[in-house]
Amino acid sequence: MPKRFACVLVLFALGAGACARNAEDAPPVATPTVTLSRSEVAVGTPVDVTYRFAVAPDAPPFPEDSLVFVHFLDADRERMWDDDHAPPTPTSQWQPGSTIEYTRTVFVPKFPYVGPTTVEVGVYSPASGDRLPLAGQDSGMRAYRVATFAMSVQSDNLFVIFKDGWHETEVADDGAQEWQWSRKRGTIAFRNPKTDAVLLLEVDQPVMAFTEPQQVEVRAGDVLLDSFTLPVGARQLRRIALPAAQLGGAENVELSIAVDRTFVPASIPDLRSADPRELGARVFRAYVEERR
Repeated sequence: MPKRFACVLVLFALGAGACARNAEDAPPVATPTVTLSRSEVAVGTPVDVTYRFAVAPDAPPFPEDSLVFVHFLDADRERMWDDDHAPPTPTSQWQPGSTIEYTRTVFVPKFPYVGPTTVEVGVYSPASGDRLPLAGQDSGMRAYRVATFAMSVQSDNLFVIFKDGWHETEVADDGAQEWQWSRKRGTIAFRNPKTDAVLLLEVDQPVMAFTEPQQVEVRAGDVLLDSFTLPVGARQLRRIALPAAQLGGAENVELSIAVDRTFVPASIPDLRSADPRELGARVFRAYVEERR
């Protein structure tokens, strides 16, 4: 090999190594921390997760609105589920030296697993997929270990039954999510806790079927417990107060979830669907917990 050509290869290799080191050694743009509302979380139950990003004082401007990825890993470091999301304050508005903090409610999916669980987070570009350097315990590929908790067997929740007015349960391809479509009015039932409680209702409308957002009402008999607007594409988690006085004295409680309008996918040409069902809203979770 000509000496000059060999030197070029050596210089190229050194340059590539330097670039790789520079990418790995890039200063962190923020320090992430995560706090869970409980150190032990039962399968199928919710937990409040508080995300906090302390932006570095010398952080350069964020060139775009990045996303936060969140991985929940089992004891063998296998990923069980995610909570990827856009932070409520877009990263393009994060200022050097500022602190971004917010809380999200996460439901633990019905995984056949109990034991230690690790939470890893990172920030990435939705356009390129590149991950930003953060400060903390890097588990590899700029995924940072920020918290641990114990997953336990579901035991203390008030089990909710979907009664009349619902279609069969559907499951996502990865098995991590399931939902049921309502008709115009669906009924749910659960054991009466005989004390104040809260209904956590996770619901959305993924289909552009109406010119105006749907209106949703939740009632206990004739008593209106909650009403809200359901725009297309925005999943909502509603926390609906269930005062003991409105739950009555019966052993079981029934609540109705009603929408003002329904649609049939087969009747909407743009959907190109043969689905003949009458659909209202899509419910992912209906969970009742006692107030403590």
